[in-house]
Amino acid sequence: MKIKKFITLLLMVSLVTAYSCVNSKEKKEAEVETEIEMETQEEEEIEEVGTIVDVAVSNDNFTTLVAAVKAADLVGTLSSEGPFTVFAPVNAAFEKLPEGTIETLLKPENKEMLTAVLTYHVVSGEFNAEAVIGAINDNNGKFEIKTVQGEMLTASLVDGKVILTDATGNTATVVMTDIEASNGIIHAIDTVVMSK
Repeated sequence: MKIKKFITLLLMVSLVTAYSCVNSKEKKEAEVETEIEMETQEEEEIEEVGTIVDVAVSNDNFTTLVAAVKAADLVGTLSSEGPFTVFAPVNAAFEKLPEGTIETLLKPENKEMLTAVLTYHVVSGEFNAEAVIGAINDNNGKFEIKTVQGEMLTASLVDGKVILTDATGNTATVVMTDIEASNGIIHAIDTVVMSK
């Protein structure tokens, strides 16, 4: 009788141990699966931020700029690894240009001129608003920025806003900052800046 009870008890202990091992294994597998799902979700969220061109295309404020980038055949460049900082004129900025300017620039024969205008808005490297303001403050209130086009833009602060002064002396105000892209950053400006 004692042997029967001992065997029954031994079987019960074995079953409980086996169940808890299986249960523990299933818990660990579930935890690992959850962790993998979370990592995959985080990676997908990171991947969702497109290139500068993708971000501009998805923003209704930049439809004129996107048309100009396509006409200048700069989609490939601004979709490349970078990083770039783009001072992107909003649609209203292009509307400030003299009548017919946009139409003229978009003509195939003016592609070189359009490319020069657009690349004057692009800087190599990624400079968020904090970095731009820091550079202005570190350089006695004015920071000269070399553009991809080759000429300089001068950034300064007026009433807490970043102002860009172009080669012709005209100014543009940064109206939106730190629009992130996978290959850089966009700052929206209210006026098209022009090189000499």
